[in-house]
Amino acid sequence: MKHIISLGAGVQSSTMALMAAHGEITPMPECAIFADTQSEPQSVYNWLDWLETQLPFPVSRVGRTDVIENALKIRTSRKTGEKYLQARIPAFTLDGIETGTLWRQCTAFWKIEPVQQSIKEYKTAGVMMWLGISTDEAHRQKDSQKAWIKHYYPLIEIGMSRNDCLDWMEAKGYPTPPRSACRFCPFHSDTEWIRLKRDEPEEFALAVEFEKRLQASMAQIDRMSSTPYLHSTRTPLDQVEFKHERQPALFGNECEGMCGV
Repeated sequence: MKHIISLGAGVQSSTMALMAAHGEITPMPECAIFADTQSEPQSVYNWLDWLETQLPFPVSRVGRTDVIENALKIRTSRKTGEKYLQARIPAFTLDGIETGTLWRQCTAFWKIEPVQQSIKEYKTAGVMMWLGISTDEAHRQKDSQKAWIKHYYPLIEIGMSRNDCLDWMEAKGYPTPPRSACRFCPFHSDTEWIRLKRDEPEEFALAVEFEKRLQASMAQIDRMSSTPYLHSTRTPLDQVEFKHERQPALFGNECEGMCGV
């Protein structure tokens, strides 16, 4: 089987890739694949540029085109004539006093499908896909839905947590990786929103703009009376009073194992 890393370019997957480069996880992967949503903060792309120079195997960047515009584009069903949005994100919704969460389709559409398409040449041989889930997120392990792809969790196998990954990076003299996730992901913790607003204000401004455009698009959807928000308080993002303890990271709800790693 071909060993391939699913590289999120965050703490865990970066540590996993560098450990493979050091020979601490074997066998040496064929390559790493970064599913590019075109929506990561610039810090992630800067990190990925650096990381590629440290790895002895190639890194491929794959993804769909015009991701943001496609996510906000109003589509019409040929069968029913109803309007809908493709690849919804798990935004928090408010309809009067009723709250909810949109059904999450983004990971499969923007990450899993492009990655699987890019490795179809290995279908006959089979693929062992390395995923950067650590012991503190072991509940996110999931079997592949494709018979020719097997999921492998090296960090769990060797008993490493996210903090262990950070310690390993520091011990090797590497810089600290950023958290990998779309700038507008509703799964951000308040700590991450604070960091984004403070350290990458341009990225935070783009998240605010995305929320407004998402609300405008959703207002045109048939049978949709609720308003989507990126924060669990269901307050416009640029008006949220972020507190470190208010909203924890919600990536435990992202069971595909491809985001936040």
